[in-house]
Amino acid sequence: MLIDQYLSRSGIQKQDLPSDFSTLFAGYQSQLNNLAQASPENIKWQYQVPELGEGGSCSIFDQLAAEPYDLSVILGGKTAANVQMLGQLQSIVDFYQQQSASQWFGVYQKRQNQQGDTVLVKLAYFGAASRAEFPLTQEFAAMSNNSTVGMTGKARIINDVGVYLAAGGEYYTCDPKVQSEACLPLLADDGSVIGIIDSEAFSKNMFIEKELALLLSVATALAVILQS
Repeated sequence: MLIDQYLSRSGIQKQDLPSDFSTLFAGYQSQLNNLAQASPENIKWQYQVPELGEGGSCSIFDQLAAEPYDLSVILGGKTAANVQMLGQLQSIVDFYQQQSASQWFGVYQKRQNQQGDTVLVKLAYFGAASRAEFPLTQEFAAMSNNSTVGMTGKARIINDVGVYLAAGGEYYTCDPKVQSEACLPLLADDGSVIGIIDSEAFSKNMFIEKELALLLSVATALAVILQS
């Protein structure tokens, strides 16, 4: 999907982009196109997740569940295709971590879990432990930007979480240090939502200028992988 189409479908306004967006975007795209795939050893097939509280929200901050989440179950095994996909995703996650000042970043794909529920499942990330699946339901969207973006295909960019919460915005809090969040849809060529990305920072006004251009470049690159 061309970037102009993505901006239109995701609801991101061109006036919110930096004046040199085209140059920045092209530069990041060039670097992303030349990334080497991550080795299988760098793929996280299992990862720690927080204990979940009432309603499926995070419980006490930094309190982890006894059992890690096993990604191979929802993906249908450690197949060659899955190894290739996760290796490509991890290489982009590593690139984003090197280029961005973000403290947390995750890539989610829309899938059905073992219970038959449609969810966003976290395939690759960096940062603190976080939940593995976000339900794609109206009930959960009432408290989660991830679920809202996964259902609507519209981006949510919050550069001051405190102000957003005070205005009554829905927000899923697992780390109280987060001050900015950008949640963008991953869109197939036909405009359907195939996943999301979520980036979080401990400072306000993070997702502007170069950071926003970088995030949009990563979103378009990841969408190509997830729909292939």
